[in-house]
Amino acid sequence: MSDRVEVETLKVGQGGGRDLLADLYRPPNPNGSGVLLIYGGAFVEGDRRQLAGYGIALGRAGYTSLACEYRLAGEALWPAGLDDVHTAFGFFHAEAKSLGLATSKLAVSGNSAGGCLSLLLAGTSALRVAASIAFYAPVDFLGADARSKGSPQSMKYLLGDDVSEERLRSISPISYVGPNFPPTLLLTGNRDARVDWKESVRMCESLTGAGSHCELHVFDGLEHAFDGAPEYGRLSAALMTRFLDSHVLASPSGILS
Repeated sequence: MSDRVEVETLKVGQGGGRDLLADLYRPPNPNGSGVLLIYGGAFVEGDRRQLAGYGIALGRAGYTSLACEYRLAGEALWPAGLDDVHTAFGFFHAEAKSLGLATSKLAVSGNSAGGCLSLLLAGTSALRVAASIAFYAPVDFLGADARSKGSPQSMKYLLGDDVSEERLRSISPISYVGPNFPPTLLLTGNRDARVDWKESVRMCESLTGAGSHCELHVFDGLEHAFDGAPEYGRLSAALMTRFLDSHVLASPSGILS
């Protein structure tokens, strides 16, 4: 048996009349748990290969990862991107048994815009999400940080003409906080000029206040996408693995007990 993490590209569904692809990272020693990986890029750029490092690192720890793609704002307006992430997670859930995974042990992780999608999926999926992880994610498009960057008008690129408060609230992960929200890991840097680190603090405080579980890591002096540096990428992967080990792998039902 190979000791390498094997990668293959799969069709997970369709979005807007085209195929949606994802890269499956198969670990040499699978532990029965999986992670959907969602890349970032302000909803306008990026691709599923962005998080290959995490697919490999998690694979070495036994986690099967599926790095999905989604339609960006230049191709289709909201909620196309979120719909596509739901499609990918639905595929992961449907194929779990054939992949040797438990449907109760499928988590989701994303960076920046992907972190926002990760949290939205955790808060809105009809399917069980065992845990969510989000790096430097925007969580409130009606909050002070978003408004300082031009919201709501600045969100027309993603939403079209309807940038009503109701619409912005519906795309804000913080709107879906409740006692049944999955265990969540948040990572951010306190020198992030793109998404203020206090967004993650607010999300964590809201989750714990609602009776859910949240773990927060604020890296001093680091900017947006800090984990692109190899040393912080390795550290982040270790933190992800430890969190998943505790709240997905070690939990019989995939929920923090």
